[in-house]
Parts: sequence; structure tokens; C-alpha cells
Amino acid sequence: MEKIVCACGHENPLGTKICSNCGRPLTEEGKSQKVLDMKYDGSAIRSKTHNKSFVDKVWNFFSSVKVGVALIIILLVVASIGTIFPQEFFVAAGTEAGKALYYETNYGSLGTLYYNLGLSDLYSTWWFQVLVGMLGVSIIVASIDRGIPLHKSLTKQRVKRHESFMRRQRIIAEGAVTEGDPSKTLYSVEEKLKKMNYKVRHDGSALLAEKGRFSRYGPYINHVGLIIFLLGVMLHQLPGMHVDESMWIRDGETRAIPGMDGYFLESKKFILETHDNDPTTAQIQQGVAVIAKNYQTDVVLYKQSDDALPGETNNLEVVKEYSIRVNHPLEHDGYSLYQMDYRLNELKEMTFSLTNKETGTVLGNITIDLRNPKSEYVIDENTKVELMEYYPDYTGFNDEGKPQTATPNPNNPAFIFNMITPEKPKGEISFVAIQQTVEGSGASENTYKMAFTGVDTINMSGLTIRMDKTIPLLIVGGFIFLLGLAIGSYWNHRRVWIEQLADGQIRLAAHTNKNWFGIKKEIDALTEYAHLPQYVDQLVDEKEKEKKDE
Repeated sequence: MEKIVCACGHENPLGTKICSNCGRPLTEEGKSQKVLDMKYDGSAIRSKTHNKSFVDKVWNFFSSVKVGVALIIILLVVASIGTIFPQEFFVAAGTEAGKALYYETNYGSLGTLYYNLGLSDLYSTWWFQVLVGMLGVSIIVASIDRGIPLHKSLTKQRVKRHESFMRRQRIIAEGAVTEGDPSKTLYSVEEKLKKMNYKVRHDGSALLAEKGRFSRYGPYINHVGLIIFLLGVMLHQLPGMHVDESMWIRDGETRAIPGMDGYFLESKKFILETHDNDPTTAQIQQGVAVIAKNYQTDVVLYKQSDDALPGETNNLEVVKEYSIRVNHPLEHDGYSLYQMDYRLNELKEMTFSLTNKETGTVLGNITIDLRNPKSEYVIDENTKVELMEYYPDYTGFNDEGKPQTATPNPNNPAFIFNMITPEKPKGEISFVAIQQTVEGSGASENTYKMAFTGVDTINMSGLTIRMDKTIPLLIVGGFIFLLGLAIGSYWNHRRVWIEQLADGQIRLAAHTNKNWFGIKKEIDALTEYAHLPQYVDQLVDEKEKEKKDE
């Protein structure tokens, strides 16, 4: 790359605005400025000087602040759209068909479009993760592009600066000391600056006082924390890093725990305790009949043996017995099982009798396990009932005239039976739901019917399984982010250059990255203590002059 040779003989990288050796402005713009632009101390920024190769163009794209802000806005807008309707995690329907039906039933055609576009599972979509990744890359590239040149310029500061540099600072002073021995001025200045917690360096008759340099790294510390936080968010998608599942389990049932491979849970009993006092009028209007005091599930946690096949329940080892209550989860191996919901008196089994419609004669009874129904129920050698179709949560007929189910849970079971009897060896078709019975063709000639005779219910407990190995990353990232935010917000970088000229005159210049009021107060105290010439604020003077000209 080409070099820019300063009048002092120092070679500076292409794109440098202020000579890193003497401080002379190197650009025509800098030479014409009354106050120098001290952003990055005038060091060369890669994205401002390289724009030839493909790599340069990609680098410049991601280093752009406008691109970073645009990505943040896009992510905010998209994330907001993801809150219009509930995400799939909050939808009770477990199957894809059930989820699609949920959005269609509750939100109409807009809900269907929302589901088909993938917005119902927004934060797990590949394109949302790509946007998050692009934002992370933008933050990293922008930090390297600006942070490294800034660090180099801050660590290689020269004490002596050229006259053009000193006179182009915002706060300047030049003249003789107002009283005292001029030869002792620098000692007085140094003494006072050290009391103000400045670090002072000498180079002959010049000194540089500096404090708060670390505050310049605040934004970059902030970026590091944000990168760690975004990394934790993206790691959620890796298997084994994050689990957020739910399960329903009935009393007496043993089920594999979703998200916890090799673990099974047995529900001994669900317990609901209520308050003795009656619900308020407002609660009654909301449909609240009783007020729950405690609901818990007594469970046994099992672990599958290492040599067992997936799903095999033989030879399960007891890990822990526990009563899961609200805010008192079962915790094991980094996993937490929370009590979140319950269902009382859920349908478990339904009993029907195969009955002659005219005489009322009962040929036999069948009991259907609504969770695990059989395909055939034999009553005797010549009599049996075939279960042709089963709809656990019957919601009516679709446009094609076929029955449909909303969920796999037996909330409103419906059946299509084929009744085979000695009188009807080919069978008779009957559709039976809780509130209706629709018989097949020739319904008036059907001899038998499936008459409902009883139901057995059971309690169910709703549990949530959570595990998150990214939490330490999120905590560390959040802490570093807030630390960088505090450093960049509450501290500032202040520098004071003072040179004693050959004729006993004093030249002073001062700069801060923010809080000019604060540094002015310190310069006022320094001026009074060491009897320095009065300083001027060139930017304020220029604005006042413009106002007078107007």
C-alpha cells in the first residue's frame, strides 16, 4: 500500500488524517479545519481505504454502521411480527396438522398464512438465524475495523505535538504565565494534574497528561458482550444445548420425557388442593368455580439402562421420587421439570354395548382405551366390533365430508364402527360421537347400534421440561455488555498537552471525547493554580461569531 509521508519525515498508512508522529493534519480537509476531527485520532480505517477486491467490498459492507443499524431494525420488525399470534411452543396441539388447524380455527385465513410463512416458529427459522448471524458479523467487523486502529493510535501517542496540531484543538491557550517563575510552571502543572488523577509523561519541555483512556474501549467491550449474547442465542438451535418441551401425563402412566433422552417419568398421583373461601364475583364471572391453593404431581424419575433399546421400559432404574409443585420443580442433571397445568376428569375409557335396536337385547359390551384403542373387539365367535376410524378430538366434517380431529387428546372422541353380528355377518357401519350417531347407507335397515353405557375418567398433569446450557453465556454476555455500556457512558478520555516555548511562553491544548464542561472545569483549576494564560474554546467562539454575523 502507498504511504503518506509527513513533513516531519514519518511514513503514515494510506488514509491517515493526522500524522501519528507530530500531529500535523495530512489531508486538505484537515488543514482547512479550525478544529481537528479527533475521531479515532485520525488513524487510517481499512474500510475507508480498501475497496478493490471482493473481500474489500464484503468487509466494507459489514463494517458500515448503516448496515448494522438496518439489520437491527429488520430484526426488531420481524421479532415484532412474531408476537402477533402465539408461537407454536404455546400451542397445545402436538402434531403439524393440529398446529395448522389451530391457527386456521382461531385466526382464520390470516392465521393460515402466518403458519405457512413459518412465522409461527419464527425464532427457529433458518433465515432469522441468518439475520442474527449477519448482525453478529457486522458487529465483529465494525469493531475490528475501527477498534484496532484506535488502539494503535492511543498506545503510540507522542508527547510533543506540532504547533498545527495544538492550535487545531478545541481548547487552546498560548501566552506568558500571569505570575511566578516561568521555569517552574511545568512542575506546578504536573503537580496539579497528578492530583486530578492524570498520568503525566515528559519529553523535554513538553508534557502529556492523560486519564480515562479505558473509556474509549467501552463501545468495543459492549460489542464483545453483545457477540457473546448473540452466540448464546444461536446455540439454542444446537441439539443438547437447549430444551423447552412440554408433556401431559396421566395418573399411573409412565412416559418417556421429551428432550431428556433415556429418562422416563411415572405419575403416581395428581393432587389438587383448594381454598375454603368462595370465589369473588369477578372470579365467578370469569368462570372460576374454585381457587387452587396447591396442585402437585407425585412422580418417580427413572433412567434407562445403557444397554437398553430406545423406548424400552424394562429394567428402569429409579433416580428420584419427588412431588412437583408450582415453583418447586424436579431438578436433575441440569434439567428442570415444572408443574404448569392440569386437567381433571379427562376421558380415559368409554364403554359401549352392542344392542339390538328393536328388542334392546345386548350382545355384549366393549371398553375402549381412548389413548390406545384396539382395532377389533371380539365378543364371541360370531360377534365382534371393528374400530375402523378413531377421532380423539372430533371437530366436525371437513369440506370433503370427512370427519376431522383437532388434537390427539381425547377431548371429544368419535368412532366409526363396523358391527358384525350373526344376523349381519358382513357388518353394519355406524359413526358414533358423544352428541350424535350417524349410521351408514341403509341406516333404517341397521339392526344393531353401539349404545353408550359408561365412561371412566382420570386426572392429567401438564409439565414443562427445561434445560439451557447457554444461560452462563447469556449471563456473561449480558454482564460484559452492561460493563461496556457503563464504561462508555460514565467515564471519558481527557488529554492535556502543554509545551514551554523557548521565549518562556506556554502553549496548551486539551481534548476529550465527551463532557467538555468537565474538562473545562479542570482546565480552569489548572490555570488558576499554575497561573497559565486564559484558554479559549474555539468551537464556542466560532458559533458565537456566526451568531453575531447573522
